[in-house]
Amino acid sequence: MNFNKGVSFLFLLVSFFLTTNAQPQWKPDDSKGFVAHDPVMIKQDSTFFLFVTGGGVAKSNDLEDWTRIKSVPGKLEWVTDDIIPGYRGGYWAPDIQYLDGTYYLYYSPSAFAKNTSAIGVMTNTTLDQNDSDYKWTDHGMIVQSIPGRDFWNAIDANVYFERKWGGETTGWLSFGSFWGGIKLVKLAPDMKSLAEPQEWYTIAKQERTFGMPDTDPGDGTIEAPFIYRRHQYYYLFVSLDYCCRGLDSSYNVVVGRSRTIEGPYFDKDGVPMYAGGGTFVAGENEDYAGVGHCAVYDFEGKTYFVAHGYDKHDEGKSKLIIKEIGWDRAEWPTVDFK
Repeated sequence: MNFNKGVSFLFLLVSFFLTTNAQPQWKPDDSKGFVAHDPVMIKQDSTFFLFVTGGGVAKSNDLEDWTRIKSVPGKLEWVTDDIIPGYRGGYWAPDIQYLDGTYYLYYSPSAFAKNTSAIGVMTNTTLDQNDSDYKWTDHGMIVQSIPGRDFWNAIDANVYFERKWGGETTGWLSFGSFWGGIKLVKLAPDMKSLAEPQEWYTIAKQERTFGMPDTDPGDGTIEAPFIYRRHQYYYLFVSLDYCCRGLDSSYNVVVGRSRTIEGPYFDKDGVPMYAGGGTFVAGENEDYAGVGHCAVYDFEGKTYFVAHGYDKHDEGKSKLIIKEIGWDRAEWPTVDFK
């Protein structure tokens, strides 16, 4: 989610979802579609679990009917005033992953309009809240961005577990919003810290007006990376333009691909994403003013595009979108909103 924009709706959404160990007192009106922001998803057994900004969680058996359940704890003891001045709890833009019996929930506490941000991780052995083993353990911060020091923003985490021959798994953390674009950094084998020596890449960015202060988000509108593997390619999905403006939102999703996770990623026309490239996937249509912050998953032989969109039929409220992805002959993804 980006900062350099009107944030009134997002601020309200996050405020309502600031989490405790109890069910939130406020519940969105889902009568015209499930209200969600920055959705990510995973399947445990026959149940789909959805995680959104603010710590909200929902479950479904069919990807259509969603039931809100108890939120993920949002009181982060490690977030001090030295990390996020004036921090009041909660976090943005989660990512949920599973590896070798453990669920990893990556998340971002942050401050509005600044790259005063961090990415942390918590783990659980089950997502079934009725299971006696259900408990989130917070492992604290993985990476931090500091205004004036870092020309990137430590939010919008996505982790890809790259499995290699012999069973070895390497974790890669992609993240970023505005500033210098999207970063990719290698994780340590515990998937809770950075590998040493550190290994960093810039995998996508948009042009930024020259001369803006480093502490300003700038106008290079790019954020919310998600890496997906299909056949011989790694696909990098990112969101461009502006979210969180209701009916004035201009969010849209573009994609590039690479034969290696480190990149470089190129769009359909051969333009590298580190130089502003990106092939259109989804955006404004007759139902949504903008579509973005996507995730991509394979479930039961189908590939799904999961995102939020600003509903033209409900005052621009942020709604959950789940669409099946099609693939053209050249193996580029398409999403049909008709």
